[in-house]
Amino acid sequence: DNWAFLYAQRLALKQELPLHVCFCLVPKFLDATIRHYCFMLRGLQEVAKECAELNIPFHLLLGYAKDVLPVFVEEHGVGGLVTDFCPLRLPRQWVEDVRERLPDDVPFAQVDAHNIVPCWVASSKQEYSAWTFRSKIHAQLPWFLTEFPPVIRHPYPPSCSAEPIAWEACYSSLQVDRTVKEVEWATPGTAAGLAVLQSFIAERLKSFASHRNNPNKAALSNLSPWFHFGQVSTQRAILEVQKHQDKYKESVEVFVEEAVVRRELSENFCYYNENYDSVQGAYDWAQTTLKLHAKDKRPYLYKLQELEQGTTHDPLWNAAQLQMVREGKMHGFLRMYWAKKILEWTRSPEEALQFAIYLNDRYELDGRDPNGYVGKLQDWATGRGDLITDGQGCGCLWSICGIHDHGWTERAVFGKIRYMNYAGCKRKFNVGEFERRYAPGD
Repeated sequence: DNWAFLYAQRLALKQELPLHVCFCLVPKFLDATIRHYCFMLRGLQEVAKECAELNIPFHLLLGYAKDVLPVFVEEHGVGGLVTDFCPLRLPRQWVEDVRERLPDDVPFAQVDAHNIVPCWVASSKQEYSAWTFRSKIHAQLPWFLTEFPPVIRHPYPPSCSAEPIAWEACYSSLQVDRTVKEVEWATPGTAAGLAVLQSFIAERLKSFASHRNNPNKAALSNLSPWFHFGQVSTQRAILEVQKHQDKYKESVEVFVEEAVVRRELSENFCYYNENYDSVQGAYDWAQTTLKLHAKDKRPYLYKLQELEQGTTHDPLWNAAQLQMVREGKMHGFLRMYWAKKILEWTRSPEEALQFAIYLNDRYELDGRDPNGYVGKLQDWATGRGDLITDGQGCGCLWSICGIHDHGWTERAVFGKIRYMNYAGCKRKFNVGEFERRYAPGD
């Protein structure tokens, strides 16, 4: 279920050439820890096995792509290179670095296998909100939301086989924090991810529309880690979920809205706004209101360590933070509350955003993702006023800087940024039940 892979095989078949798959393993990436690298590497072991069954060598290259990939291309006489797409700054720089170092006679293609509608096709500019983006996406879906053609066993064998991968050496080569441990609930790899998708359809899809905002209910898909690492395609999830349109119409529509419109809107923002992870990326109205209230007295001020350890005065916030630390995933509704309270309890919007992104990227399995920066979770444009959440990124800039939102009643600290409080959460769900489940020391 990977359009970049499929396109590469199509080119190889047309030229009657072998096909190679390479993954460049960098020693560190933003605030990723051993939790994230283990999930990724164990998924790649599954990929390597599948490739072997397809007569396609899988190469795990240690180092940055600019250093190891051009050398590989020259040594193996590679005739063309195909890569996937990510809108974030660092992966885009990797692509440019490789492009500059490739031989002039080696064509280099990029395929957006990450989104259903390719990011640059969905829109040619930064979209203001889901209201401006939704119709563009839905107009394109009939062309792009199709079944995948099969990857076939490759008929042209390579002249040399892939070097055996020393997986343990790969782990030891990493320069990452090893104190954030793997989680037990999420098994890496495509097979496990597809099993989660099927369990969602069989057990939770029926209540997704009605209970997705209740952290005490099992209603979410929980697919975001597999989406993030490319182990399950969003397109596959949509194709499977849509088969149940007649039975669970509202839930299917809400899931499509979230996993397609909202998710790809986040990709759009990161692709077209170079300040996607800073206050400078916010709309003018939001920057103005945050600056106006930057000196307002905060009711509490917490240091990063206090937030990280979940030792604030707010038991619900602490429980949400501890859920993220322990499980690598925080319920989507609480991700918004969590980020907005960081704005309320830190010295400035800039510090709030810095802390929120650091904690999100350090502990969430789906951190370092466009949805974590700007995932928009509120459908104000259609007037429904419901929160659409599935834990696929809290949208730190949505929560703290009002991206894809609009101005609300002005108040201290927040200015016109949407406000959330403990009392509002109590009206939504049984706060005490959630707090007890993630109590400190449990």
